[in-house]
Amino acid sequence: MARYIDAVCRLCRREGMKLYLKGDRCFKESCSFETRKGKVPGQHGAAKTKKPTGYSLQLREKQKVKRIYGVLEKQFRLYFAKADARKGVTGHNLLSFLESRLDNVVYRLGFAPSRTAARQMVMHGHVMVNSKRVDVPSFQVKPGLAVELGNKAKNNETVKANLEVAAGRGIPKWLSLDPTAFKGQVLANPTREDITLEINEQLIVELYSK
Repeated sequence: MARYIDAVCRLCRREGMKLYLKGDRCFKESCSFETRKGKVPGQHGAAKTKKPTGYSLQLREKQKVKRIYGVLEKQFRLYFAKADARKGVTGHNLLSFLESRLDNVVYRLGFAPSRTAARQMVMHGHVMVNSKRVDVPSFQVKPGLAVELGNKAKNNETVKANLEVAAGRGIPKWLSLDPTAFKGQVLANPTREDITLEINEQLIVELYSK
């Protein structure tokens, strides 16, 4: 499976905002986005750039969202096609599909420090949905489903530490969590108001609508 294996901190600097790709480190002063703030990666990063065009802004917004959720181009296009076919606002539908990915839910519940770690946890078979093991990170969760960890993961000290850290940041209102049982419940489909990231989804819609 294709995946990005280069340094991820440079992606945050390229997008000009924290994408929270490295878990706890993103909240520390040692985060390279903070220590190298304003410095675009690459040897020409400090060079004076031209005023961005409409297309470049649309492209950057798409790249940013892909990187936040760890989705490659082909899969992202499929999500957009599904969002466009569903009733409602296309941009909102797109973000709802991305938020409903199983790896994102595992991250949002606090079982993993980042979406990348959550994806690995799912692929290694440590996550169950309604008591059935699911190892597909892109699995779409729906209201009423229960997401919990397997016995091996429940006894992992790192997972316990992740939950303690995540407890201070809060759980989205469309999810509920029982930390003692390492189990979460999907209460509703995520709405646009539930996604607090700095995303302008309309730019993505305009890009794909050309």
